[in-house]
Amino acid sequence: MKRVGVIGLGMAAAPHALSLADLKDRVEVAGVYSPSVERRAAFGQRFGLPVVDRADGLFDDPSVDYLVLLTPPNTHLELVQRAVNADKHVLLEKPLEVSLERSRQLVGIAEQAGIRLGVVLQRRFRKCITELKAMLDRGELGEISSVSAKLSNWRPQTYYDEPGRGTLARDGGGVLLTQAIHTIDQMIALAGLPDQVAGLAVTSGVHRMETEDLVHAMLRYPNGAIGTLSATTAAFPGFPDVIEIIGTTGTARLEGDCGQVFLMDGRTIELADEAGDGGTGADPMAFSHHNHRSVHTDFLDALDTGRPPKVSGVEALKAHLLIDAVLRSAREGQFVPCVPKKVA
Repeated sequence: MKRVGVIGLGMAAAPHALSLADLKDRVEVAGVYSPSVERRAAFGQRFGLPVVDRADGLFDDPSVDYLVLLTPPNTHLELVQRAVNADKHVLLEKPLEVSLERSRQLVGIAEQAGIRLGVVLQRRFRKCITELKAMLDRGELGEISSVSAKLSNWRPQTYYDEPGRGTLARDGGGVLLTQAIHTIDQMIALAGLPDQVAGLAVTSGVHRMETEDLVHAMLRYPNGAIGTLSATTAAFPGFPDVIEIIGTTGTARLEGDCGQVFLMDGRTIELADEAGDGGTGADPMAFSHHNHRSVHTDFLDALDTGRPPKVSGVEALKAHLLIDAVLRSAREGQFVPCVPKKVA
């Protein structure tokens, strides 16, 4: 039985609480913390979890094996450093941090200390992603020729009126780092990182915000494949994500919770998730906690076996590399490299 502390009780906390409740035979919640007294009380009453009035107590408690950090991105580096100092493993809500530099520092700190660092990119655990990845690894689609991903979310202006939301200081960016990071992570899990990217990033007339809410990018892969990435939170009323991979012997297309693989040998393979993971419309939390539970299960397995989590800090850093390259290209107006010699 592992013991966990949860720090941060904002929008992202509910699916984690539900996941921990489902896994009560494997994990005990030592305490949950928010600087807001009202939020602590409401969360504890809703989920029946013990609350603490000091985060320090969770860091200092030697019986706590790991921490789930659900705080704003600009706090992550400091909190992971504190967890390392306290010899605690960390399950961290995405993104890693507000910049590529700080994300690299965070991953490096955890790697050097030897703690387990898992990142909550829960859509990597979707059944359709794992099944399609297995098919690609077996070469059933041949060599990849094209990769495309499209995220068409809707967020009303009231979403960005929340203090700090969509700012560089707190969130580190807009649609790419906050919403599209999930789609980007799935695309990378399936096809790897591109070599070079060329991007355009703007704030549309739909929103008043500091950072980007509309992005288009071209991708070039090491094997010569090409692709596109499109992401926005200005697409009313919100539509399911689409990922399409064209290979030399077939095409895979994922849309929302399901997908199909069309093979040139005549087979059509249906792919479907066990539970929806939407959040495309005005309510970003309109999804099942099924994939969050998979994240927690995998992290507990990693602690028990000593292996890295499925989405480790090093794995999560790949999405940050692509996001940084797209935004850098948009600023510079040219193709820029995406893949460094060493990821972390």
